[in-house]
Amino acid sequence: MEKHQIEYANRVIDFVLKRKNVKNVNLNVKPDMTIEVTANDRVPIDFISDFVKSKGSWILKNVGQFKDVQPLKQSEREYVSGETFKYLGKQYRLRVQKATEEEMVKYFRGFIYLYVKDTDNVIRKAKLLDEWYREKAQMIFDQSLEKMYPMVQKYGVVKPEIDVRLMKARWGSALTDKNTILLNSELIKAPKYCIDYVVLHELIHFKYNDHSENFYQMLYSLMPDWEKRKAILDEEIVKDL
Repeated sequence: MEKHQIEYANRVIDFVLKRKNVKNVNLNVKPDMTIEVTANDRVPIDFISDFVKSKGSWILKNVGQFKDVQPLKQSEREYVSGETFKYLGKQYRLRVQKATEEEMVKYFRGFIYLYVKDTDNVIRKAKLLDEWYREKAQMIFDQSLEKMYPMVQKYGVVKPEIDVRLMKARWGSALTDKNTILLNSELIKAPKYCIDYVVLHELIHFKYNDHSENFYQMLYSLMPDWEKRKAILDEEIVKDL
């Protein structure tokens, strides 16, 4: 990993460069606002710096939106009615209600309803909502696997398991030695078609465990619009997480 910087609009933009066997020069703003560029060893640093500079307006816009628009961090949330939470690409307002019997979470017509016996217990409310998100994530991710797996089955890929956990800087990871796809629990906040892209991306790693030309050729052939789906994750979803 190399650290570099460029100047744009009287601002210094720091970025990290990772040399990988990729076809294109790729730029991402990570959830922690780190700017990451990936390129193969043949791309000169001057070209990469010019590329980053050409994206300067987009970088500053997205970093600024991340700072200004992102919801309260989980530790800062109060879990009170009116707070917003994202689920499958849409924003839902929270409605906290006193539970007379079973504590539960439901979503309906633009609202997430949190039924809890002690409406002032922030820890309990956070636990209930987190459990609901993880339950939904496992179900939706498994559905996506069922949908995407037939696309790679003919290439000899053995159907993997899905495991869900919170990750800081990636949406998914193919654990080929364990025949498992590890998915970021935060991915449940993205639209289903973006989830499908991540699942297919990881499935292809069981055929090509790299980002070689063969990997991208297979990805393009199976999902020609994958770049559009990835852009939504990088530009629209990350800043809300």
